[in-house]
Amino acid sequence: MKWCHIPVAGHALLAVACADGLIGLYQLLRSKVCELSGPPGAKESERGRRRPEPGAALQVPGWRLQRFVPQETAYRLQPLTSFALSKQGLALSLDWSTGKAGRDSCQPLKIISSDSKGQLHLLQLGEAGSQLHEVAAWQAHQFEAWIAAFNYWQTDVVYSGGDDALLKGWDTRVPSASVFTSKRHGMGVCSIQSNPHREGILATGSYDEHVLLWDTRSMKQPFADVPLQGGVWRLRWHPVHSHLLLAACMHGGFSIIDCRQATEKKQNMCTICVSHTLPRSLLYGADWSWLTLCRLPEEQLSSHSAPLPGCSLVARTGDEGGGQWPGPPCPGSLAEVTSGSKESPPLPSTEARSISSQRHSPRTKIRVCDPRVGRPDLDINLLATCSFYDHVLHLWRWDSS
Repeated sequence: MKWCHIPVAGHALLAVACADGLIGLYQLLRSKVCELSGPPGAKESERGRRRPEPGAALQVPGWRLQRFVPQETAYRLQPLTSFALSKQGLALSLDWSTGKAGRDSCQPLKIISSDSKGQLHLLQLGEAGSQLHEVAAWQAHQFEAWIAAFNYWQTDVVYSGGDDALLKGWDTRVPSASVFTSKRHGMGVCSIQSNPHREGILATGSYDEHVLLWDTRSMKQPFADVPLQGGVWRLRWHPVHSHLLLAACMHGGFSIIDCRQATEKKQNMCTICVSHTLPRSLLYGADWSWLTLCRLPEEQLSSHSAPLPGCSLVARTGDEGGGQWPGPPCPGSLAEVTSGSKESPPLPSTEARSISSQRHSPRTKIRVCDPRVGRPDLDINLLATCSFYDHVLHLWRWDSS
């Protein structure tokens, strides 16, 4: 699943590739929380807050709406439309054409998707933003087409990777033959992403446990090769820092790769900033948060700096009690914010750890940044991972200062 990088008809739009062969679109809508007051004698446990059903008044026998609570806005996903790629096949991946920052707003919104039959499907969103139609479909690989992705800088070009260990490039205007075919990966190609900040940079990952960086002007050989532990199932460039790449590596957990030397100087030199393995799980998904965070002293906290829904991102210092959170991480390390487990998170293994041991100042908290209150701290990063066997979504904070 992937969020569209820009709002559509004023709403965030989520696309989901489903096992039944469908591409589903969902709108993110706000839903105000209301307080209910019950009839005389109602149990205290029955009183509380409910969200009104979409498009209908809140009608509960014997109860009345007391007031809306606008500061406690909830969100829900509303199904918008869907498109069937093929019969008796699985939708395996998708990508939006909107990844490049500063994209021309008059360009059509497109989705490229791949399926278990080795086919690619180019879809376009209608002008009203509520319908998908197929522009083109073609056979790309002999076996499963694990991944398909746009060149964000030239959206007529897409890339695909398959279980046949081939990486291919396509011009969607004439998709009958590939623009190039690479056998550089030794096993199935399962992750591809174009760099949204730097033109001409492409990252690919494979079951062969390598991340390759390519100059899209010359796809004969990659200019950097990064060996990792585990098959590289997903790759995500950082939404702000053009040199940071997040990799989900199945049994190898996840890694954050610093590609600055490689992308700026085309040197075969990348650094693993953080590598963390989750025991007894296969990590298939990883992504960065696009929220801008800032550090605020306790006395400066206000209603303008809203906490993240469902969690308090408190950076505790060594002399604070509670025992529920580990101490603030050393720069370059990770702290788990929340997960499906109540156990204390294991300390991650890290590489290229900063020598500095500077901690957050006492009584400092991390909040979603409001420019009226605080300055963004781009060294604070949130990322999420999801794993297979344990069905757990983890949210991590990484301080890269």
